[in-house]
Amino acid sequence: MKILAIETATLAGSIAILDDTTGLVGEVRVDVRIAHAERLMPSLEWLLKTSGVSINDIDVFALSIGPGSFTGLRIGLSTVKGLSYATDKPIVPVPTLDAFARTMPFCSRLICPMLDARKNEVYAALYRWDGNTCDKILPETVISPAELLHLVHEPVVFTGDGARMYREVISEGLQENAFFAPPSKMSPSASAVAEIAVEQMKQGKIADPVSLTPLYIRRSEAEIRWKG
Repeated sequence: MKILAIETATLAGSIAILDDTTGLVGEVRVDVRIAHAERLMPSLEWLLKTSGVSINDIDVFALSIGPGSFTGLRIGLSTVKGLSYATDKPIVPVPTLDAFARTMPFCSRLICPMLDARKNEVYAALYRWDGNTCDKILPETVISPAELLHLVHEPVVFTGDGARMYREVISEGLQENAFFAPPSKMSPSASAVAEIAVEQMKQGKIADPVSLTPLYIRRSEAEIRWKG
């Protein structure tokens, strides 16, 4: 089974092809200030061509469903829906922070993926590895960094653009309990999205493309202004 996964929740977008039998076929990760709308399809075409894989060889499309950038999530979802309709292949949505935590397997400390949510807030969740399982201790939430720090009283590894942005606040608040992931682990990964999608497919968990929407957690500015 071949899975094509797309991650567009942050500026550091990525695309991966994973074969559940042979492993990772290829992944493109680019953290540059170019809109996903401009680079997503060229990156996808390059990965397919370089890997020698046809779009019709793909069995499942997976995507990072959120939380994250509203625009990035919409672009990723619309792309995956188009590919699903064109090939008649299923879609598996994967929570962004779940996949992010999986990039640090078997970590002995709590893991806190933290994405910038603007308005001096972050999208965050807490995870703990228990054997081969990455358990979610605190569900996805939008919260100020200071409030989040009040919820943890043990060593935590922070990752994500929110961790970079609020590094000083975190370090001052948690002191010796604050740890930060290395640069290569500071961005979400489409390959981690694909890994979770394999597990969900084996459990028969697929989404209805028509009703599938991003996991925003909070309303966009346009919705706030419209609804008052």
